[in-house]
Order: sequence, then C-alpha cells, then structure tokens
Amino acid sequence: MRKYEVMYIIRTDIEQEAIQSTVEKFQGIITNNGGEITKHDVMGKRRLAYEIEKFRDGVYVLVNFTAEPSVVAELERVMKISDEIIRYLITQDVTA
Repeated sequence: MRKYEVMYIIRTDIEQEAIQSTVEKFQGIITNNGGEITKHDVMGKRRLAYEIEKFRDGVYVLVNFTAEPSVVAELERVMKISDEIIRYLITQDVTA
C-alpha cells in the first residue's frame, strides 16, 4: 500500500447537502476498495487564483490516504466524470 494525497475543488453553485454527499462519495471510493484515510480536511470555500469553467470560488478538500494503485485509478476515473468537481490532483506522498 502506498501513501497518496488528493486535493479537489467542488463547485460552489450546488447546495451544501450536495457538497457533503460528494465528499462522502469520494471517501467511500477509497475506503470501500481497501484504502485507509489518514487525514481528511474540508478547507471550505476559497477564491480561485484564476477563473476555471466560469467559476471564481470553490470548496477545497484535502485527503491523505493509503491504498493500492488500483484504488487511485478508480478515484481518478470517477473524479474525471463528476460534474461537481472543477479540478483535482492526486499525488503520491513520498515523505517519510
């Protein structure tokens, strides 16, 4: 199992319940496929450095987790097709 970090930005024009369900959906993808979440931080609404798809603000979420590479591939696949996600970045955590 490898350590990973994912940061994603959720659109702000959806309701709070939809934001919460999006966060829970991605947590479920990690945990249901054998991964373990070590740190989860919903950083809240922040101003974007530049406009992305007509959005100037977004809800930032940072998740540190350990999982197999297949879990990361599934997570990336779902993030790619989710309408709620503006941007995402998954990196392998090589510290420690």
